Amino acid sequence: MSVIANTPKPPYYAVIFTSTRSEADNGYGEMANRMVALAEQQSGFLGIESAREDIGITVSYWADLESIKRWKANAEHVEAQKNGRQSWYSAFKVRVSKVERDYGL
Repeated sequence: MSVIANTPKPPYYAVIFTSTRSEADNGYGEMANRMVALAEQQSGFLGIESAREDIGITVSYWADLESIKRWKANAEHVEAQKNGRQSWYSAFKVRVSKVERDYGL
């Protein structure tokens, strides 16, 4: 994914997922693609941006905190979170932020 998300006029919310991968791969790529496709179907989803080198950073954008809460509780997403904790990530951090201003080209 190398496209900058086209987000609406603020305010909206950003969920910033920062991670370092473990050596395990067992289905990671397929699950990551599935999570993006599934997130895109969720009410309140606004867009996503992702980059990975030594540290992976994925930022998803949401209309409100309730949309984020529903996404976190989605059954398939819960399963992906479990797999991430158990095998795919050696470390991760999730940050939820309110976007009050954005600008760019």
